[in-house]
Amino acid sequence: MSRLTSEHLINSLRDSFGDHITAADVRGYCAAQGISYPTATKKLEQYKVKRGVWDLTVQEKLEQNYNAPAALPAVEQNLVPQKDDTFVKFGNFSDIKKIISAGIFYPAFITGLSGNGKTFSVEQACAQLNRELIRVNITIETDEDDLIGGFRLVNGETVWHNGPVVEALSRGAVLLLDEIDLASNKILCLQSILEGKGVFLKKIGKQVTPAAGFNVVATANTKGKGSDDGRFIGTNVLNEAFLERFPVTFEQEYPTAKTEEKILSGLCSDADFCKRLCDWADIIRKTFYDGGVDEVISTRRLVHIVRAFSIWNDKQKAIEVCLNRFDDETKSAFLDLYDKVDADVDFAKPVEGVQESSVGDLS
Repeated sequence: MSRLTSEHLINSLRDSFGDHITAADVRGYCAAQGISYPTATKKLEQYKVKRGVWDLTVQEKLEQNYNAPAALPAVEQNLVPQKDDTFVKFGNFSDIKKIISAGIFYPAFITGLSGNGKTFSVEQACAQLNRELIRVNITIETDEDDLIGGFRLVNGETVWHNGPVVEALSRGAVLLLDEIDLASNKILCLQSILEGKGVFLKKIGKQVTPAAGFNVVATANTKGKGSDDGRFIGTNVLNEAFLERFPVTFEQEYPTAKTEEKILSGLCSDADFCKRLCDWADIIRKTFYDGGVDEVISTRRLVHIVRAFSIWNDKQKAIEVCLNRFDDETKSAFLDLYDKVDADVDFAKPVEGVQESSVGDLS
């Protein structure tokens, strides 16, 4: 029932239970309509009076009176991401950084397989440029209230609260829409924003125009056309008009083995282990692209392995625990391939006691 609109829900609840409803009313309605209780309560958030109690007249009254209590005061905070000393630039990083540094509004869409540094590269571009970044993780449930903002109950009063999109507009920050291909058609509330025109907050009668430097970057595992192979469950076919508002699309690949080795070397002092891991991942990816295996080792997965090694100081255990996410057949195939690049590790031999780590802190 992800298609259920807030308006339909409110009208139905009012017709059945009146303006003042309780958790029991909502649960009964959900059971009768076959929808989930969390989905319904999320859409009722702006009407909440206290736990398990909602007043459906609150929003209506405020929308009719733009002299409602003032918006929540802005909290001064530094939204510039921290620089990561282990970051190694590759792929589309220079292009993304160039777009952000240009200071013009020019939305960018970055697509690529999971764990290949799409989000991290945008964060580090902003960190290096000393630019504020507001990241929004998109899901199928993300709606206009989550993005633009809405009324919230604060100290007994219902006040307007800016969503992350309006906050980024006002601050001239970079807005990162992460996993955009998980969105429903509710994401279309961003159409005018993707045109660089800002947004009119109809509930409080206010136009918000973008401050200098505001830009939008979206990341996704697909190109907004869904996932035919089933690798990325939950991704959706995005509206063509929405996608057309992104002038450029970057296809992010995994880094080369040499670049990946440099990435891991910043996290692990065992250079030989890092090289063997990268050679192994490179072989698996080539096999994957040739259709020989159905899974792939991402850069993120390699980082997980060297961090596991920093905990147990045991290569075999580090690799095995980080491959347990795969099915038995895939895991076995990956372990067999690692045997071919590192004769010092014998996966036929049971892992013995955990040893004390000699690798430095990776946090």
